[in-house]
Amino acid sequence: QVQLVESGGGLVQAGDSLRLSCAASGRTFSTYAMGWFRQAPGKEREFVAAISGTRTSYRGSLKGRFTISRDNAKNTVDLQMNDLKPEDTAVYYCAADPLGRGSSYLDQYAYWGQGTRVTVSS
Repeated sequence: QVQLVESGGGLVQAGDSLRLSCAASGRTFSTYAMGWFRQAPGKEREFVAAISGTRTSYRGSLKGRFTISRDNAKNTVDLQMNDLKPEDTAVYYCAADPLGRGSSYLDQYAYWGQGTRVTVSS
């Protein structure tokens, strides 16, 4: 069983930056693919970014503004978000794929955190 706890959300203004962090339990963290997803009010949960080993992938519209990274020694995965826009407002979720695939498909992630809310005001 893997437990994931997100932190770092909050209320910011458009153009600001925010760094989300996800702390994971488990001895085999380094073998997991980790992903960030988000869900805006009234919308479906969507892929943001994933990292598997050193390979990263991003939602196309976010590439260049968001950066995913991980620290296997600390069992953490971060999401650096720059130049935030009101449309980035959502609850952001950390997820783990024990099979290490690192895809954009929600159903490939077996473990999920509770989410951290990000609100971007205009």
